Amino acid sequence: MKLDMAVLVPWLAWLLVSFLAVYLLSLLSHRHRSLPPGPRPLPIIGSLHLLGNQPHRSLASLAKNYGPLVSLRLGTVTTVVVSSPEAAREFLQRHDAVFSNRSVPDATGNHSRNSVAWLPNDPRWRALRKLMGTELFAPHRLDALQHLRREKVQELVEHVRRLAREGAAVNIGQVAFITSLNLVSRTIFSRDLTSLDDHGGSKEFQELVTDIMEAAGSPNFFKCCSLHSVWSIEISSGCLSKSMTWSFSLGRCMQYESYDPTEDKPSFFSENILLWKQWVVEYHGTLMFLFNIYDITNFLVFLFEDLFSAGSDTSSSTVEWAMVELLQNPCSMAKACDELERVIGSRRNIEEFDINQLPYLQAVINETFRLHPAAPLLLPRHARVETKIMGYTIPKGSRVFVNVWAIGRDKETWSEPEKFVPERFLNRTVDLRGGDFHLIPFGAGRRICPGMPLAIRMVHVLLASLLNQFKWRLPADVERHGVDMTEKFGVTLTKAVPLCAIATPI
Repeated sequence: MKLDMAVLVPWLAWLLVSFLAVYLLSLLSHRHRSLPPGPRPLPIIGSLHLLGNQPHRSLASLAKNYGPLVSLRLGTVTTVVVSSPEAAREFLQRHDAVFSNRSVPDATGNHSRNSVAWLPNDPRWRALRKLMGTELFAPHRLDALQHLRREKVQELVEHVRRLAREGAAVNIGQVAFITSLNLVSRTIFSRDLTSLDDHGGSKEFQELVTDIMEAAGSPNFFKCCSLHSVWSIEISSGCLSKSMTWSFSLGRCMQYESYDPTEDKPSFFSENILLWKQWVVEYHGTLMFLFNIYDITNFLVFLFEDLFSAGSDTSSSTVEWAMVELLQNPCSMAKACDELERVIGSRRNIEEFDINQLPYLQAVINETFRLHPAAPLLLPRHARVETKIMGYTIPKGSRVFVNVWAIGRDKETWSEPEKFVPERFLNRTVDLRGGDFHLIPFGAGRRICPGMPLAIRMVHVLLASLLNQFKWRLPADVERHGVDMTEKFGVTLTKAVPLCAIATPI
Protein backbone atom coordinates (compact mmCIF):
# COMPACT_ATOMS: atom_id res chain seq x y z
CA MET A 1 0.00 0.00 0.00
CA LYS A 2 1.50 3.34 -1.07
CA LEU A 3 1.59 6.24 1.33
CA ASP A 4 -0.25 9.34 0.16
CA MET A 5 2.35 12.05 0.77
CA ALA A 6 -0.24 14.74 0.25
CA VAL A 7 -2.06 13.41 3.32
CA LEU A 8 1.00 12.40 5.35
CA VAL A 9 2.91 15.68 5.19
CA PRO A 10 0.18 17.81 6.81
CA TRP A 11 -0.17 15.25 9.60
CA LEU A 12 3.59 15.27 10.25
CA ALA A 13 3.60 19.05 10.22
CA TRP A 14 0.73 19.10 12.72
CA LEU A 15 2.56 16.67 15.02
CA LEU A 16 5.72 18.77 14.84
CA VAL A 17 3.85 21.98 15.65
CA SER A 18 2.04 20.26 18.54
CA PHE A 19 5.30 18.91 19.91
CA LEU A 20 6.98 22.33 19.74
CA ALA A 21 3.95 23.92 21.43
CA VAL A 22 4.10 21.45 24.30
CA TYR A 23 7.85 22.01 24.63
CA LEU A 24 7.46 25.81 24.74
CA LEU A 25 4.62 25.58 27.24
CA SER A 26 6.85 23.36 29.38
CA LEU A 27 9.62 25.97 29.33
CA LEU A 28 7.16 28.76 30.20
CA SER A 29 5.71 26.65 33.02
CA HIS A 30 9.23 26.01 34.31
CA ARG A 31 9.85 29.76 34.61
CA HIS A 32 6.40 30.55 35.96
CA ARG A 33 6.70 28.09 38.84
CA SER A 34 9.87 29.80 40.19
CA LEU A 35 11.85 26.60 40.15
CA PRO A 36 15.51 26.72 41.19
CA PRO A 37 17.83 27.72 38.33
CA GLY A 38 19.11 25.09 35.95
CA PRO A 39 19.99 24.26 32.35
CA ARG A 40 17.36 24.68 29.64
CA PRO A 41 15.98 21.21 28.86
CA LEU A 42 15.97 19.67 25.40
CA PRO A 43 12.82 18.16 23.92
CA ILE A 44 11.94 14.67 25.21
CA ILE A 45 15.20 13.94 27.05
CA GLY A 46 15.34 17.16 29.04
CA SER A 47 18.83 17.37 30.59
CA LEU A 48 19.62 13.65 30.66
CA HIS A 49 22.48 14.21 28.23
CA LEU A 50 24.30 16.29 30.86
CA LEU A 51 24.59 13.48 33.42
CA GLY A 52 27.05 11.11 31.73
CA ASN A 53 28.29 8.01 33.57
CA GLN A 54 29.38 10.02 36.63
CA PRO A 55 26.20 11.88 37.61
CA HIS A 56 27.54 12.97 41.01
CA ARG A 57 30.39 14.82 39.31
CA SER A 58 28.22 16.24 36.52
CA LEU A 59 25.65 17.52 39.01
CA ALA A 60 28.41 19.03 41.16
CA SER A 61 29.66 20.95 38.10
CA LEU A 62 26.13 22.23 37.44
CA ALA A 63 25.93 23.43 41.05
CA LYS A 64 29.03 25.56 40.49
CA ASN A 65 27.20 27.35 37.67
CA TYR A 66 23.66 27.53 39.07
CA GLY A 67 24.03 27.40 42.86
CA PRO A 68 23.25 25.00 45.73
CA LEU A 69 19.77 24.24 44.36
CA VAL A 70 19.57 23.14 40.73
CA SER A 71 16.44 22.08 38.88
CA LEU A 72 16.57 19.81 35.86
CA ARG A 73 14.01 18.05 33.75
CA LEU A 74 15.25 14.50 33.35
CA GLY A 75 12.99 12.93 30.77
CA THR A 76 9.54 13.86 32.05
CA VAL A 77 10.56 14.16 35.70
CA THR A 78 11.27 17.46 37.43
CA THR A 79 14.38 16.89 39.53
CA VAL A 80 15.95 19.12 42.17
CA VAL A 81 19.57 18.59 43.21
CA VAL A 82 20.81 19.80 46.61
CA SER A 83 24.53 20.57 46.83
CA SER A 84 25.26 22.55 50.01
CA PRO A 85 24.98 21.88 53.76
CA GLU A 86 22.50 24.73 54.22
CA ALA A 87 20.23 23.50 51.44
CA ALA A 88 20.48 19.91 52.71
CA ARG A 89 19.31 21.06 56.14
CA GLU A 90 16.22 22.65 54.56
CA PHE A 91 15.20 19.40 52.87
CA LEU A 92 16.32 16.81 55.42
CA GLN A 93 15.50 18.60 58.64
CA ARG A 94 13.21 21.64 58.37
CA HIS A 95 10.99 20.10 55.66
CA ASP A 96 11.78 16.46 56.35
CA ALA A 97 8.13 15.41 56.56
CA VAL A 98 7.40 16.75 53.06
CA PHE A 99 10.33 14.82 51.56
CA SER A 100 10.15 11.65 53.68
CA ASN A 101 8.87 9.44 50.83
CA ARG A 102 11.14 7.80 48.29
CA SER A 103 11.15 8.21 44.54
CA VAL A 104 11.30 4.53 43.61
CA PRO A 105 13.36 3.46 40.55
CA ASP A 106 11.66 1.03 38.17
CA ALA A 107 14.65 -1.31 38.46
CA THR A 108 13.65 -2.25 42.02
CA GLY A 109 10.43 -3.87 40.72
CA ASN A 110 8.30 -5.68 43.31
CA HIS A 111 11.19 -5.59 45.76
CA SER A 112 10.34 -1.98 46.70
CA ARG A 113 6.97 -3.06 48.15
CA ASN A 114 8.72 -4.88 51.01
CA SER A 115 11.89 -2.80 51.24
CA VAL A 116 12.64 -0.52 54.18
CA ALA A 117 14.73 1.62 51.87
CA TRP A 118 11.90 2.27 49.40
CA LEU A 119 8.69 1.92 51.41
CA PRO A 120 6.71 5.16 51.83
CA ASN A 121 6.44 6.83 55.22
CA ASP A 122 3.47 4.72 56.34
CA PRO A 123 2.65 2.43 59.31
CA ARG A 124 4.50 -0.52 57.74
CA TRP A 125 7.69 1.47 57.34
CA ARG A 126 7.42 2.99 60.82
CA ALA A 127 6.92 -0.45 62.37
CA LEU A 128 10.00 -1.82 60.63
CA ARG A 129 12.13 1.19 61.57
CA LYS A 130 11.04 0.92 65.18
CA LEU A 131 11.96 -2.75 65.26
CA MET A 132 15.36 -2.02 63.75
CA GLY A 133 16.03 0.83 66.15
CA THR A 134 14.99 -0.99 69.31
CA GLU A 135 16.21 -4.50 68.51
CA LEU A 136 18.39 -5.10 65.47
CA PHE A 137 20.69 -2.05 65.66
CA ALA A 138 20.19 -0.98 69.26
CA PRO A 139 23.45 -0.58 71.25
CA HIS A 140 22.56 -3.34 73.72
CA ARG A 141 21.88 -5.75 70.84
CA LEU A 142 25.11 -4.89 69.03
CA ASP A 143 27.10 -5.20 72.27
CA ALA A 144 25.59 -8.60 73.02
CA LEU A 145 26.58 -9.99 69.61
CA GLN A 146 30.02 -8.45 69.16
CA HIS A 147 31.70 -11.77 70.05
CA LEU A 148 30.24 -13.17 66.80
CA ARG A 149 31.68 -10.33 64.76
CA ARG A 150 35.01 -10.71 66.53
CA GLU A 151 35.29 -14.24 65.13
CA LYS A 152 34.74 -12.94 61.59
CA VAL A 153 37.41 -10.26 61.95
CA GLN A 154 39.87 -12.85 63.23
CA GLU A 155 39.08 -15.05 60.23
CA LEU A 156 39.85 -12.08 57.96
CA VAL A 157 43.21 -11.56 59.66
CA GLU A 158 44.12 -15.25 59.32
CA HIS A 159 43.06 -15.25 55.66
CA VAL A 160 45.24 -12.22 54.88
CA ARG A 161 48.10 -13.81 56.83
CA ARG A 162 47.91 -16.93 54.60
CA LEU A 163 47.97 -14.76 51.47
CA ALA A 164 50.95 -12.86 52.87
CA ARG A 165 52.88 -16.10 53.44
CA GLU A 166 52.13 -17.11 49.84
CA GLY A 167 53.25 -13.72 48.54
CA ALA A 168 49.82 -13.16 46.95
CA ALA A 169 48.19 -9.75 46.67
CA VAL A 170 45.06 -9.11 48.74
CA ASN A 171 41.94 -7.86 46.97
CA ILE A 172 40.95 -5.42 49.69
CA GLY A 173 37.43 -4.77 48.45
CA GLN A 174 36.63 -8.46 48.06
CA VAL A 175 37.87 -9.63 51.48
CA ALA A 176 36.21 -6.62 53.13
CA PHE A 177 32.95 -7.39 51.32
CA ILE A 178 32.89 -11.08 52.37
CA THR A 179 33.76 -10.20 55.95
CA SER A 180 31.12 -7.44 56.05
CA LEU A 181 28.55 -9.84 54.61
CA ASN A 182 29.26 -12.37 57.33
CA LEU A 183 29.39 -9.68 60.02
CA VAL A 184 25.81 -8.77 59.15
CA SER A 185 24.86 -12.43 58.84
CA ARG A 186 26.33 -13.20 62.24
CA THR A 187 24.43 -10.30 63.79
CA ILE A 188 21.08 -11.42 62.34
CA PHE A 189 21.37 -15.23 62.03
CA SER A 190 24.42 -16.09 64.20
CA ARG A 191 25.94 -17.93 61.20
CA ASP A 192 27.79 -17.21 57.96
CA LEU A 193 26.33 -16.64 54.53
CA THR A 194 29.56 -17.42 52.66
CA SER A 195 33.29 -17.91 53.27
CA LEU A 196 36.57 -16.16 52.48
CA ASP A 197 37.75 -19.41 50.95
CA ASP A 198 34.63 -19.86 48.81
CA HIS A 199 35.90 -17.73 45.93
CA GLY A 200 33.17 -18.70 43.48
CA GLY A 201 30.17 -18.25 45.76
CA SER A 202 31.40 -15.08 47.45
CA LYS A 203 32.30 -13.51 44.12
CA GLU A 204 28.81 -14.31 42.87
CA PHE A 205 27.26 -12.54 45.87
CA GLN A 206 29.48 -9.51 45.36
CA GLU A 207 28.66 -9.26 41.65
CA LEU A 208 24.94 -9.49 42.40
CA VAL A 209 25.06 -6.76 45.04
CA THR A 210 27.07 -4.55 42.68
CA ASP A 211 24.53 -5.08 39.90
CA ILE A 212 21.64 -4.30 42.23
CA MET A 213 23.28 -1.09 43.45
CA GLU A 214 24.10 0.05 39.93
CA ALA A 215 20.56 -0.66 38.77
CA ALA A 216 18.91 1.12 41.69
CA GLY A 217 21.12 4.12 40.96
CA SER A 218 19.78 4.37 37.39
CA PRO A 219 16.07 5.18 37.74
CA ASN A 220 13.62 5.44 34.85
CA PHE A 221 12.84 9.11 34.22
CA PHE A 222 10.29 8.59 31.42
CA LYS A 223 7.24 8.03 33.60
CA CYS A 224 4.65 8.94 31.00
CA CYS A 225 5.99 6.41 28.50
CA SER A 226 6.10 3.51 31.00
CA LEU A 227 9.53 2.60 29.69
CA HIS A 228 11.87 0.45 31.74
CA SER A 229 15.46 1.56 31.93
CA VAL A 230 18.24 -0.49 30.42
CA TRP A 231 19.39 -1.30 33.94
CA SER A 232 15.97 -2.69 34.84
CA ILE A 233 16.21 -5.10 31.92
CA GLU A 234 19.66 -6.12 33.06
CA ILE A 235 18.44 -6.88 36.56
CA SER A 236 15.52 -8.96 35.32
CA SER A 237 17.65 -11.08 33.00
CA GLY A 238 21.38 -11.20 33.68
CA CYS A 239 21.04 -11.21 37.46
CA LEU A 240 18.11 -13.61 37.75
CA SER A 241 20.06 -16.77 38.50
CA LYS A 242 22.33 -15.02 40.99
CA SER A 243 19.34 -13.38 42.66
CA MET A 244 17.73 -16.80 43.10
CA THR A 245 20.93 -18.09 44.73
CA TRP A 246 20.99 -15.06 47.03
CA SER A 247 17.33 -15.45 48.04
CA PHE A 248 17.72 -19.20 48.53
CA SER A 249 20.71 -18.70 50.84
CA LEU A 250 18.89 -16.13 52.94
CA GLY A 251 15.74 -18.23 53.04
CA ARG A 252 17.70 -21.28 54.13
CA CYS A 253 19.32 -19.33 56.98
CA MET A 254 15.92 -18.04 58.10
CA GLN A 255 14.27 -21.47 57.99
CA TYR A 256 17.14 -23.04 59.88
CA GLU A 257 16.95 -20.36 62.56
CA SER A 258 13.21 -20.76 62.90
CA TYR A 259 13.45 -24.47 63.62
CA ASP A 260 16.46 -24.35 65.95
CA PRO A 261 15.24 -23.08 69.33
CA THR A 262 18.02 -24.92 71.20
CA GLU A 263 20.73 -22.42 70.19
CA ASP A 264 22.80 -21.43 73.24
CA LYS A 265 23.07 -17.90 71.89
CA PRO A 266 19.99 -17.24 69.77
CA SER A 267 20.23 -14.65 67.02
CA PHE A 268 18.11 -11.58 66.49
CA PHE A 269 15.95 -13.49 64.01
CA SER A 270 15.24 -16.55 66.15
CA GLU A 271 14.48 -14.42 69.22
CA ASN A 272 12.02 -12.25 67.29
CA ILE A 273 10.32 -14.69 64.92
CA LEU A 274 6.99 -14.38 66.76
CA LEU A 275 7.25 -10.62 66.54
CA TRP A 276 7.78 -10.90 62.79
CA LYS A 277 4.71 -13.15 62.52
CA GLN A 278 2.54 -10.65 64.37
CA TRP A 279 3.81 -7.83 62.17
CA VAL A 280 2.97 -9.74 58.98
CA VAL A 281 -0.53 -10.54 60.24
CA GLU A 282 -1.19 -6.98 61.39
CA TYR A 283 -0.28 -5.39 58.09
CA HIS A 284 -1.45 -8.07 55.68
CA GLY A 285 -4.74 -9.05 57.27
CA THR A 286 -4.45 -12.84 57.01
CA LEU A 287 -3.88 -15.67 59.50
CA MET A 288 -2.16 -17.99 57.05
CA PHE A 289 1.25 -16.65 58.05
CA LEU A 290 0.74 -17.92 61.59
CA PHE A 291 0.93 -21.47 60.31
CA ASN A 292 3.21 -21.29 57.32
CA ILE A 293 6.80 -20.36 58.07
CA TYR A 294 7.71 -20.55 54.39
CA ASP A 295 5.32 -17.70 53.54
CA ILE A 296 6.95 -15.56 56.18
CA THR A 297 10.34 -16.47 54.76
CA ASN A 298 9.32 -15.40 51.27
CA PHE A 299 8.08 -12.11 52.62
CA LEU A 300 11.06 -11.35 54.85
CA VAL A 301 13.73 -12.33 52.35
CA PHE A 302 13.31 -8.98 50.59
CA LEU A 303 13.87 -7.12 53.84
CA PHE A 304 17.02 -9.06 54.66
CA GLU A 305 18.31 -8.61 51.12
CA ASP A 306 18.28 -4.88 51.88
CA LEU A 307 20.23 -5.35 55.07
CA PHE A 308 22.81 -7.64 53.50
CA SER A 309 23.34 -5.76 50.25
CA ALA A 310 23.46 -2.27 51.75
CA GLY A 311 25.46 -3.33 54.80
CA SER A 312 28.11 -5.29 52.95
CA ASP A 313 28.56 -3.10 49.88
CA THR A 314 28.79 0.28 51.61
CA SER A 315 31.08 -0.89 54.41
CA SER A 316 33.49 -2.78 52.17
CA SER A 317 33.63 0.13 49.72
CA THR A 318 34.53 2.54 52.53
CA VAL A 319 37.30 0.25 53.78
CA GLU A 320 38.71 -0.09 50.26
CA TRP A 321 38.70 3.68 49.63
CA ALA A 322 40.32 4.29 53.02
CA MET A 323 43.13 1.85 52.19
CA VAL A 324 43.58 3.48 48.78
CA GLU A 325 44.01 6.90 50.35
CA LEU A 326 46.34 5.67 53.10
CA LEU A 327 48.58 3.82 50.63
CA GLN A 328 48.88 7.03 48.62
CA ASN A 329 49.52 9.14 51.74
CA PRO A 330 52.33 7.46 53.70
CA CYS A 331 52.34 10.13 56.44
CA SER A 332 48.68 9.46 57.21
CA MET A 333 49.31 5.71 57.12
CA ALA A 334 52.20 6.08 59.59
CA LYS A 335 50.10 8.19 61.99
CA ALA A 336 47.25 5.69 61.94
CA CYS A 337 49.59 2.75 62.56
CA ASP A 338 51.50 4.60 65.32
CA GLU A 339 48.22 5.34 67.10
CA LEU A 340 47.21 1.68 66.92
CA GLU A 341 50.61 0.59 68.25
CA ARG A 342 50.35 3.07 71.12
CA VAL A 343 46.75 2.25 72.12
CA ILE A 344 46.49 -1.46 71.29
CA GLY A 345 50.11 -2.45 71.73
CA SER A 346 51.08 -6.11 71.76
CA ARG A 347 47.46 -7.17 72.24
CA ARG A 348 46.98 -6.72 68.47
CA ASN A 349 43.35 -7.84 68.28
CA ILE A 350 41.00 -4.87 67.99
CA GLU A 351 37.80 -4.74 70.03
CA GLU A 352 34.84 -2.55 69.17
CA PHE A 353 35.18 -0.64 72.44
CA ASP A 354 38.70 0.41 71.35
CA ILE A 355 37.29 2.68 68.62
CA ASN A 356 36.68 5.60 71.00
CA GLN A 357 40.37 5.58 71.95
CA LEU A 358 41.51 5.93 68.31
CA PRO A 359 40.79 9.54 67.25
CA TYR A 360 43.13 9.48 64.26
CA LEU A 361 41.55 6.28 62.92
CA GLN A 362 38.15 7.96 63.29
CA ALA A 363 39.51 10.97 61.43
CA VAL A 364 40.71 8.70 58.60
CA ILE A 365 37.23 7.19 58.29
CA ASN A 366 35.53 10.61 58.39
CA GLU A 367 37.85 11.91 55.69
CA THR A 368 37.06 8.84 53.61
CA PHE A 369 33.34 9.49 54.11
CA ARG A 370 33.91 13.06 52.92
CA LEU A 371 35.87 12.23 49.77
CA HIS A 372 34.23 8.92 48.89
CA PRO A 373 30.70 8.77 50.35
CA ALA A 374 29.26 5.30 49.91
CA ALA A 375 25.98 6.74 48.56
CA PRO A 376 27.01 9.88 46.62
CA LEU A 377 23.43 11.03 45.92
CA LEU A 378 21.80 9.22 48.87
CA LEU A 379 18.46 7.67 47.86
CA PRO A 380 16.09 9.96 45.91
CA ARG A 381 13.25 11.62 47.78
CA HIS A 382 9.79 12.55 46.56
CA ALA A 383 7.96 15.82 47.24
CA ARG A 384 4.56 15.03 48.77
CA VAL A 385 3.25 18.59 48.32
CA GLU A 386 4.42 21.77 46.64
CA THR A 387 6.87 23.53 48.98
CA LYS A 388 8.74 26.83 49.08
CA ILE A 389 12.41 26.45 49.99
CA MET A 390 15.07 29.18 49.89
CA GLY A 391 12.76 31.32 47.77
CA TYR A 392 12.12 28.62 45.15
CA THR A 393 9.13 26.41 44.45
CA ILE A 394 9.64 22.65 44.72
CA PRO A 395 6.67 21.13 42.84
CA LYS A 396 4.62 18.26 44.19
CA GLY A 397 5.86 14.97 42.75
CA SER A 398 9.35 16.23 41.94
CA ARG A 399 12.35 14.04 42.67
CA VAL A 400 15.06 15.32 45.02
CA PHE A 401 18.70 14.22 45.10
CA VAL A 402 21.10 15.30 47.85
CA ASN A 403 24.60 15.33 46.38
CA VAL A 404 26.67 14.47 49.46
CA TRP A 405 29.69 13.97 47.18
CA ALA A 406 29.49 17.66 46.21
CA ILE A 407 28.85 18.74 49.81
CA GLY A 408 32.02 16.90 50.87
CA ARG A 409 34.07 18.86 48.32
CA ASP A 410 32.47 22.26 48.89
CA LYS A 411 35.23 24.92 48.93
CA GLU A 412 33.12 27.11 51.20
CA THR A 413 33.20 24.42 53.87
CA TRP A 414 36.50 22.58 53.42
CA SER A 415 40.00 23.94 52.81
CA GLU A 416 41.82 22.08 50.00
CA PRO A 417 38.76 19.85 49.56
CA GLU A 418 40.41 17.53 46.99
CA LYS A 419 43.20 16.50 49.37
CA PHE A 420 43.10 13.61 51.84
CA VAL A 421 43.76 15.33 55.18
CA PRO A 422 42.43 13.37 58.19
CA GLU A 423 43.86 16.02 60.54
CA ARG A 424 40.98 18.35 59.63
CA PHE A 425 38.73 16.16 61.83
CA LEU A 426 40.98 15.95 64.90
CA ASN A 427 39.74 19.22 66.40
CA ARG A 428 36.30 19.13 64.87
CA THR A 429 33.23 17.50 66.36
CA VAL A 430 31.22 15.63 63.73
CA ASP A 431 27.78 14.14 64.28
CA LEU A 432 27.31 11.42 61.66
CA ARG A 433 23.75 10.93 62.87
CA GLY A 434 22.57 13.85 60.78
CA GLY A 435 23.32 16.68 63.20
CA ASP A 436 26.15 18.08 61.08
CA PHE A 437 25.07 18.65 57.49
CA HIS A 438 28.64 19.20 56.31
CA LEU A 439 29.13 15.43 56.53
CA ILE A 440 26.06 13.22 56.07
CA PRO A 441 27.28 9.93 54.54
CA PHE A 442 24.30 8.09 56.08
CA GLY A 443 21.74 10.76 55.22
CA ALA A 444 19.71 12.64 57.83
CA GLY A 445 16.19 13.00 59.16
CA ARG A 446 13.71 10.19 59.53
CA ARG A 447 15.10 8.36 56.47
CA ILE A 448 18.66 8.20 57.80
CA CYS A 449 20.29 4.80 57.22
CA PRO A 450 18.98 2.47 59.97
CA GLY A 451 22.12 0.33 59.86
CA MET A 452 24.49 3.21 60.66
CA PRO A 453 25.35 2.01 64.22
CA LEU A 454 26.51 -1.38 62.93
CA ALA A 455 28.22 0.09 59.85
CA ILE A 456 30.34 2.47 61.95
CA ARG A 457 31.52 -0.38 64.15
CA MET A 458 32.27 -2.64 61.21
CA VAL A 459 34.23 -0.10 59.15
CA HIS A 460 36.45 0.99 62.02
CA VAL A 461 37.20 -2.53 63.26
CA LEU A 462 37.92 -3.88 59.77
CA LEU A 463 40.30 -1.06 58.84
CA ALA A 464 42.01 -1.07 62.24
CA SER A 465 42.56 -4.84 62.10
CA LEU A 466 44.14 -4.65 58.64
CA LEU A 467 46.45 -1.81 59.71
CA ASN A 468 47.38 -3.19 63.12
CA GLN A 469 48.29 -6.69 61.95
CA PHE A 470 50.11 -5.95 58.68
CA LYS A 471 52.33 -3.53 56.83
CA TRP A 472 50.99 -2.69 53.38
CA ARG A 473 52.47 -1.70 50.05
CA LEU A 474 51.25 -1.42 46.47
CA PRO A 475 52.39 -3.92 43.80
CA ALA A 476 55.41 -2.72 41.80
CA ASP A 477 53.44 -2.05 38.59
CA VAL A 478 50.85 0.03 40.49
CA GLU A 479 53.66 1.97 42.17
CA ARG A 480 55.07 2.80 38.74
CA HIS A 481 51.81 3.77 37.02
CA GLY A 482 49.80 5.04 39.97
CA VAL A 483 46.51 3.86 41.48
CA ASP A 484 43.51 3.97 39.16
CA MET A 485 40.97 6.09 41.07
CA THR A 486 38.12 5.62 38.58
CA GLU A 487 34.72 5.31 40.25
CA LYS A 488 31.82 3.05 39.33
CA PHE A 489 28.57 4.90 39.92
CA GLY A 490 25.45 3.36 41.42
CA VAL A 491 23.53 3.79 44.64
CA THR A 492 26.98 3.13 46.10
CA LEU A 493 30.20 4.61 44.74
CA THR A 494 32.64 1.73 44.35
CA LYS A 495 36.15 1.56 42.95
CA ALA A 496 36.03 0.54 39.28
CA VAL A 497 39.44 -1.18 39.42
CA PRO A 498 39.79 -3.27 42.62
CA LEU A 499 42.61 -2.38 44.99
CA CYS A 500 45.12 -5.22 45.33
CA ALA A 501 47.88 -4.69 47.89
CA ILE A 502 50.74 -6.71 49.36
CA ALA A 503 50.57 -7.47 53.09
CA THR A 504 53.49 -8.25 55.39
CA PRO A 505 52.66 -9.57 58.90
CA ILE A 506 53.91 -7.40 61.74
